[in-house]
Amino acid sequence: MTCREFCVRRRRLLVICGSILILVAIVLVVVMYVKYGVDDDTKGTTKNLKTIVIERCREYIRAVSQMPSNNCDAIWEGFQNSFLGKDPCKVNVEDYDPFIRTVQQDIPCNKSLFWSKTSQIAHDFTKATKCFMTLEDTLLGHMMDGLKWCGQLHSKEFNYTSCPGWNECEFNPVRSFWRRASAHFAELACGNVMVMLNGSIDSPFNKQSIFGSVEIKKFDPEKISYVSIRVMDSLQDRTSCNSISLQDLGRILNNSRLDFDCKDIDKSEILQCINDPISQSCDCVNWN
Repeated sequence: MTCREFCVRRRRLLVICGSILILVAIVLVVVMYVKYGVDDDTKGTTKNLKTIVIERCREYIRAVSQMPSNNCDAIWEGFQNSFLGKDPCKVNVEDYDPFIRTVQQDIPCNKSLFWSKTSQIAHDFTKATKCFMTLEDTLLGHMMDGLKWCGQLHSKEFNYTSCPGWNECEFNPVRSFWRRASAHFAELACGNVMVMLNGSIDSPFNKQSIFGSVEIKKFDPEKISYVSIRVMDSLQDRTSCNSISLQDLGRILNNSRLDFDCKDIDKSEILQCINDPISQSCDCVNWN
């Protein structure tokens, strides 16, 4: 074999290997997109929304034992019927009521965790320790987490071009869904519940947040025996539990006849349990 022939073969081999690697990368991206389904830059309905929601539904039911009977196709129908054909800025919270009723799941007592401005660490904590469940850990929240959707007035088609943002109009499809799902999650809470707040901001408790404006108003003192408030990483030289916003939270809970306590904790305590959930200090008993 001449040197020239060797170089040509080598170049062809490199091109083939490169093409295979690119193809594998594309397949992986498509698989991850279909499975987890979030394109943060999309302005309209998330692409492949139906496939994503139904696959998430089936995956959740397969993974979680002792789930009541749920029909993922019927759940999808109930979901899309909540907002299709409606002005995307006039989808009311109660429009999701029939859909909510199609999803059957009981939340065990002493398992509910509510969060505000602590999304990532709260979800990492529940995933690692299995001590609590956030809304996003339920079937309802798991199916819709990170997705975007809307329809069009007098049309049964999804709008893949443009959907209103969270603050663009009050009654947009995504915002109304999360308000309704959050209310439902709070209504199911019983026993001891945990609230995880962010002490690194001026107002760890915000009355305008989903927790402050929706969830806390649905706490039932006949079902909830205790509320454990945990405030992470308070600002330097300040105890967040004594801040004005936490005093407001305390008054709301007192007026609702709910017993509670508030503790400032270091973020490292949570991170330790995320990284080493079998540690004795991370036992679920210590967090209830």
